[in-house]
Amino acid sequence: MTTLEEAADLASSEIGLAVVSTVRGDGTVQASLVNAGVVAHPGTGEPACAFVTYGKVKLANLRARPQIAVTFRDGWRWATVEGTAELAGPDDPQPWVTGDALRLLLREVFAAAGGSHDDWAEYDRVMAEQRRTVVLITPGRVYSNG
Repeated sequence: MTTLEEAADLASSEIGLAVVSTVRGDGTVQASLVNAGVVAHPGTGEPACAFVTYGKVKLANLRARPQIAVTFRDGWRWATVEGTAELAGPDDPQPWVTGDALRLLLREVFAAAGGSHDDWAEYDRVMAEQRRTVVLITPGRVYSNG
């Protein structure tokens, strides 16, 4: 059995690079590349797969259909996390994200996905300006080829 942490560790050498698949309204799959990692869900404390986005298609798909798959890889080894996405951002308020919590959550997810920044104030400014959203995936199934 593969754990969420083991799945994300596969991409550690590639700064958390993962393929995210969402479902379009017509039932087809929309896939894109993101940097993802594992954080404690701010509402439950449970481990969650997470990434930051402002992709209009991804967000529209997830608002309508929260089913999501995130696939991490290292060479031919891969692991997929399937689950349900929750959005937290300026256009997707959550009761567990109040005050300064969104700014700090954006930083936490960025760092968990392998990111670092020399100027956090600038990072915060850009995230707010672009109306970035945190996507938190509660894993329902984690599986791999290894």
